[in-house]
Amino acid sequence: MSSFTKPLIVTPMPDGKSWELVEPFEYYIDDPYGEKIIVPEGFRTDFASIPRFAWSIIGTPWGKYGKAAVIHDWCYYKTLYTRKKCDKIFLEGMKTLGVGWIKRRTMWLAVRMFAGGVWKKYGKITERLTSKQ
Repeated sequence: MSSFTKPLIVTPMPDGKSWELVEPFEYYIDDPYGEKIIVPEGFRTDFASIPRFAWSIIGTPWGKYGKAAVIHDWCYYKTLYTRKKCDKIFLEGMKTLGVGWIKRRTMWLAVRMFAGGVWKKYGKITERLTSKQ
């Protein structure tokens, strides 16, 4: 069963758009092996990348789904899994947090439709870093 095991503790950054984790943050994926994702202290996130014009419809970037958005940002940043699996973990995390079906499906669909460029950007960064080792 998926679960968030620690509180999410962040501090705002001077740019007014991002937040930095003050402590590591953990999430257990719903899989038979009990796999855990650990986001380290110091990681910066923008929570959910919701355009300001959509805030009145979807919500602000740090809503009830905020913890799932941090895990999703980390999965993309580290390219831990395929893009499809990262997005599925986001959907699963929102369900774990009690985000309603319509909202979580809408947010998941938006990620599937519009986050490909971000995925490619971080995939290239990871390729460069791993090829230097």
